[in-house]
Amino acid sequence: MDLILLEKVQNLGDLGDTVTVKPGFGRNFLLPQGKAVPATKENVARFEAQRAELEQAAEAKLSEASKRAEALADVVITIATNASDEGKLYGSIGPREVSQALSDAGHEVEKAEVIMGEGPIRTTGEFDIHLQLHADVETDIKLIVESE
Repeated sequence: MDLILLEKVQNLGDLGDTVTVKPGFGRNFLLPQGKAVPATKENVARFEAQRAELEQAAEAKLSEASKRAEALADVVITIATNASDEGKLYGSIGPREVSQALSDAGHEVEKAEVIMGEGPIRTTGEFDIHLQLHADVETDIKLIVESE
């Protein structure tokens, strides 16, 4: 399936690139999310007409993500939860809890922007949490999990 990318997609391409992807990826992710359009003659012409404003919008998103990354650079979040005497949590802390704690602290971060490569946290302690705010903008925050 040939598609024209309307924004930068990590590990795939930049704005305006024509890419060939598997039909399921295009049909189930790229097209519904508005990240791409089919590479037909009409869509190619429409894209070329709108290229300047799409590039401006992409620049605006990138600068917005960069500002958010600067604001999150030295953030330390503390989450108090139920834990055993040995430090094991009754439950776990995942991306939803991290994004909620950041929102409560005044930093709007979506659950999808929180990358927890090692899976959910199940013990108390200090952890580095990776945030991917844009395809080109990443930052880390420190999370402290303590027992209630």
